[in-house]
Amino acid sequence: MRRASKKSLSSAATASAGAEQVNEKQNRKRKGVSTNLTSRKAQRGPTKAVSKEVERIDQFFYTYADNSSVMIDPEGIETLCSHLEVPHTDVRILMLAWKMGCEKQGYFTLDEWRAGLKALRADSISKLKKAFPELVQEVTRPSNFQDFYIYAFRYCLTEDKKKCIEIPVACELLNLVLGLQFRPQVDKLSNYLKYQNDYKVINMDQWMGFMRFCNEVMF
Repeated sequence: MRRASKKSLSSAATASAGAEQVNEKQNRKRKGVSTNLTSRKAQRGPTKAVSKEVERIDQFFYTYADNSSVMIDPEGIETLCSHLEVPHTDVRILMLAWKMGCEKQGYFTLDEWRAGLKALRADSISKLKKAFPELVQEVTRPSNFQDFYIYAFRYCLTEDKKKCIEIPVACELLNLVLGLQFRPQVDKLSNYLKYQNDYKVINMDQWMGFMRFCNEVMF
């Protein structure tokens, strides 16, 4: 039997090594493709979950929205309150409007609804009811309450260029926003505002003064 030459053995070894390198590269590619596919699947999962959540929130919105305006109008809000088993004058509805960042009193847009309910993780009446205690806690934190207090005043400015609210509205709003925390002070302020004759409207500076009064004057 003839012996294989050193040259042929060397060539065979080189070819074998080359084949191994090619196989290794192909394996790496396969692993890379597999990893990418796994990564894409992992990315798709949360995205699908988020889109489903938004879809449920949208469906919840259209339960109360007016078909022509595509907004939840005052009538829709009253129906919502009925289902939540709270009066439409409940401070938690104002807190909900604050959470949604609503711009127009008595109206919820789809974008506002999405933003607020997504933050509250609420896509149904039952979940929204359960979210109320957490919402109240959030609003009443000192870091948030002043913002809510300012928002309450601005929310009551029913016209674009309006800068003041009428005395009766101010009294109702004081009772709603500060009544639970500062009942004696709010009663005194409301009585004064109702019976004085110097002012017919309240501006933002005066509104902020009421909060300072409640914080500083103890009964």
